[in-house]
Amino acid sequence: MLFEQFSTESYPAPQRPRAWQNILQRLHLQPDVRTDSVRLFGSLTTGRTPRGVELTRIASSPQKLERLGDASDSVWLALHLAGEATLFDGDRAMKVAPGDIVYGPARAAPGLMFRSNFRQFMVHMPAQSLKPRMPAARLLKVGCLSGRSGMGRMFAGTLSALSESFDALGADELAPIELALSEFIASSLVSNDTHEAVSMNVSQAATMRRVFQYIENELGEPELTLAAIARHERVSERFVQKLFAATGQTFSGYLRQRRLERCRADLANRLYGHLSITDICFRWGFNDAAHFSHAFRDQFNVSPRQYRQQANEATQQSLHCTIRRGWPAGYREPSSEGKDGRGAPGKPDPVDALAASEAPASGPSPNSSGAGQHHHLLANDKTVHWGYFSHSLTPVLTIDSGDLVTIETLTQHAYDDYDRMIKGDSGAESVFHWTREKKNVDRRGSGPADASIYGRGNGEGFGVQICTGPIYVRDARPGDILEVRILDVLPRLSANTKYEGRAFGSNAAAWWGFHYDDLLTEPKQREVVTIYEIDCNQGMGCAHAVYNFRWTPQRDPSGVLHTTIDYPGVPVDRSSITENHNVLKNVKIPTRPHFGVIAVAPVETGMIDSIPPTYFGGNIDNWRIAKGATVYLRVGVDGGLLSVGDPHASQGDSELCGTAIECSLTGVFQIVLHKAEDLGNEPYADINSPLVETPDEWVLHGFSHPDYLKEFGEQGRSEIYEKSSLDLAMRDAFRKTRQFLMTAKGLSEDEAISLISVAVDFGVTQVVDGNWGVHAVIRKSLFSGGTVGSADD
Repeated sequence: MLFEQFSTESYPAPQRPRAWQNILQRLHLQPDVRTDSVRLFGSLTTGRTPRGVELTRIASSPQKLERLGDASDSVWLALHLAGEATLFDGDRAMKVAPGDIVYGPARAAPGLMFRSNFRQFMVHMPAQSLKPRMPAARLLKVGCLSGRSGMGRMFAGTLSALSESFDALGADELAPIELALSEFIASSLVSNDTHEAVSMNVSQAATMRRVFQYIENELGEPELTLAAIARHERVSERFVQKLFAATGQTFSGYLRQRRLERCRADLANRLYGHLSITDICFRWGFNDAAHFSHAFRDQFNVSPRQYRQQANEATQQSLHCTIRRGWPAGYREPSSEGKDGRGAPGKPDPVDALAASEAPASGPSPNSSGAGQHHHLLANDKTVHWGYFSHSLTPVLTIDSGDLVTIETLTQHAYDDYDRMIKGDSGAESVFHWTREKKNVDRRGSGPADASIYGRGNGEGFGVQICTGPIYVRDARPGDILEVRILDVLPRLSANTKYEGRAFGSNAAAWWGFHYDDLLTEPKQREVVTIYEIDCNQGMGCAHAVYNFRWTPQRDPSGVLHTTIDYPGVPVDRSSITENHNVLKNVKIPTRPHFGVIAVAPVETGMIDSIPPTYFGGNIDNWRIAKGATVYLRVGVDGGLLSVGDPHASQGDSELCGTAIECSLTGVFQIVLHKAEDLGNEPYADINSPLVETPDEWVLHGFSHPDYLKEFGEQGRSEIYEKSSLDLAMRDAFRKTRQFLMTAKGLSEDEAISLISVAVDFGVTQVVDGNWGVHAVIRKSLFSGGTVGSADD
């Protein structure tokens, strides 16, 4: 099965509406976009199965979509996943909620109005796949099937699962799914629509639908009887019996089966793990636990207790073996809007934050002639957020455009060698302080505060980078550009008198590294930490290895055992490891001091995992973000809320083993705000992802999924770790490079493609951050004569 992927981000802003219209018309859709081209966002993945079933996953900004009718007998449907939507068909208007399924015959031409960003999964089923079960498909009417109960709920769940994985399935795997899908469509839509059924007239079909719905609504009522249904419908019991007979069922058999299905679902659901089996069976209308157990075994060939145990074991195995970074699929983040998340509950004391941010700078200040005020932002437990981004974070510093800021940053790997990287350093000690009685920075990651998934600790390590900030830039508004100039980068020297005047870093070859499942020597799955010293007396020009050690299971002060490096800042028990010295003997590594994380706040609600980079910057992990470089970021929220972190002494392209030389650094930055209305033809005017400028180059960043939070919605926190690839990252880098050359340099598409092929260097930024990265390096010397125009101009 071949798939096509499309994103409006591939096109210069003025061309996006037309490109979006063209791709949708091929899917029998006509868009009416009610937003300007700069704000238009659209991405889709579409494919056609060997039997002609068309599957499409779509995410886009507010607009109206009208279906382009045709004369075929096929049927279309769309599972609404997210957003505010209304279905229009002639004079009818129906609100569509997430989980609902809209449908109709191909000949119909209804419209869907989306008033917010939305996601849908669309299916176009050819007539030949439906005729055996749905001979009167042409009589189907446009409608909306509720996904909150009954067949609609089951169908919506199936479609939701298919939408997440259809582009990863082969033809052999899709064959049985196609058959099941046609059965589901036929049974769901026949029971929901008012066209003539094979063995019922219209009135009987309508009554049967109401009966099914009433049963679904009353499944938990033990006294649900045939007589109660007859009274509700104001018909005789015999009439209801005949309706069930027409469907090949009996009332008692159907009721028992539906109750057993609901019980089975709850037994497998971790959210109901606190309920006993008896509680669950009573919840769904059984009034005798022994009778339920016998009926369950007869239906599913396993006892309820055995089934729950098997389901729990399967869930745990899936959680620990399939997904270990990011939220597991199916979990929902509790609302965290308005919660700061730093250390102890609540927001930091503004007086403490102000005192920290306005402390006098140590050492000489850079020449700030023509610049604004110079601030110094210390790194301590009041000024950092660990493992997540959020637009709800309280700013720790407020600045004006043009101000200079000296920002201290700490590596999350400092506890790999406490004596060298933490001891005696009051800022680092305040951040890493963790005893049985107190953990200064409690939240580490975007996961649940109660560690209810893996039990690792607050935040679950779903995000690991320590970030200093955020910084509020006065007058910054959504759509503006922040220019972040890196004027200087200095190592953070050890505060331990034993290592006075020296700086150190850590490199962890960890389980999330690209190498981990491809080792040659035993033990083949091992994590190795190498401690490096930065040679400061040589101008921080090189580094050498001091020793390495294999990670051994570490029990944190809260009593949790960490068999792998699965939670940041865990103290290493020195007595449990063996230091291996004379490693990388006579090898000197050129240093490339840089910041792995530079980010503005996301527009999305809640806490966002700090590991995958995306449109707002984040964990880019490009060593070119160093002294003399400038990073341009599109502002998403008022003030921008800039954070800096994940400092590195050196890193190679790819960051292959999972980390760089993770080394605490202090940077001097100048922050310049460019208002959206004043961008004009600046090279950064059309960016929707981080752009880096050095004295000699422009560096653009492609990601496997450039805006995974929009593309995957809530599931993005897990999907991004499963679906990234270098192919996708390379294509995004190519598209962004083409766009940059066409918009910033005035080239035609043909000129841009030729230049890309002969003069632009692409490299692998990283393959370890969930959202894999490929960067494109454009040398400024190519345009020594200035911006060029097309030969056709």
